[in-house]
Amino acid sequence: MATDDNTARALPDDAHQAQAQVAGTLDWVGMDGIQAPLMIADADGQTQRVVARIDAHVNLHRPEARGIHMSRLYLLVEQALTAEPLAPCMLRKLLNGFLETHADLSDRARLRIRFEHLLRRSALKSVHSGWRSYPVTVTATMCDGEIDVELAVDVVYSSTCPASASLSRQLIQQQFAKDFADGEALDRAVIMDWLGSAQGMVATPHAQRSTATLRLRMAPAFGFALESIIDRVEDALGTPVQTAVKREDEQAFALANGQNLMFCEDAARRIQAALNADERIADFAVRVAHHESLHPHDAVAHASKGVREGYRADAFDD
Repeated sequence: MATDDNTARALPDDAHQAQAQVAGTLDWVGMDGIQAPLMIADADGQTQRVVARIDAHVNLHRPEARGIHMSRLYLLVEQALTAEPLAPCMLRKLLNGFLETHADLSDRARLRIRFEHLLRRSALKSVHSGWRSYPVTVTATMCDGEIDVELAVDVVYSSTCPASASLSRQLIQQQFAKDFADGEALDRAVIMDWLGSAQGMVATPHAQRSTATLRLRMAPAFGFALESIIDRVEDALGTPVQTAVKREDEQAFALANGQNLMFCEDAARRIQAALNADERIADFAVRVAHHESLHPHDAVAHASKGVREGYRADAFDD
């Protein structure tokens, strides 16, 4: 049963009214893992609703105060996320609301939103398509009226090792020399049959599913542009993982891998160049991890834009 304002005011508020057991300021206080629907506007102007988990915090700069108003943060999150799609202006209003409702307690506010962004992806050759899910985290912090917004997203792709490809080609050459060692003139049809046989591919290079993790700060004039940034990164890599796959799609994927051999260093530089060319991105850090099939450990590379006092090599250490 709902309570009226008079009843609510009559209830004890120990967290706000009582003195702190031990005096001291707190960097962040709030709630983690709030579950709520989130509206995301795609590149076509359509809105999709996804499940999000939200962390909502304010600082507590009054050392004698016992606590903050947890329910106010929750209700503000609930109202904001159901009212309009995710956008920088929405985040600013929400963080302002955190601070206005804690004006006597806090001067900093923080919000972290985690969700899976769904994009429809066409097959490489066939008429089919399927959904790809991209883990996204949006972190917004407000202090002294200034807001800092960071966008993080994972992009999964395939990487085929150039060194392994070279070694495999050498073994194929050696097998060819062995199978055709008599020195007779070679018939084209015989060679074609050999190339299509198991002997013609006696070795294959190792490939693996790989992950590029991006941390981005967008220029003030732009929104998140999430879909187009993912497209830009996948185009730069050339081998994004697929959804619906028929035989013709699998063959096209094999061709894409063969034409985009890359070490982790190559992948990091491809993404770095692609993001450097995007005027919407003020700063970025990239971590690529090739989850190798050859080793039980990952091969990794880090890159950044190199902005003064921006992201650095330790951007992913936390």
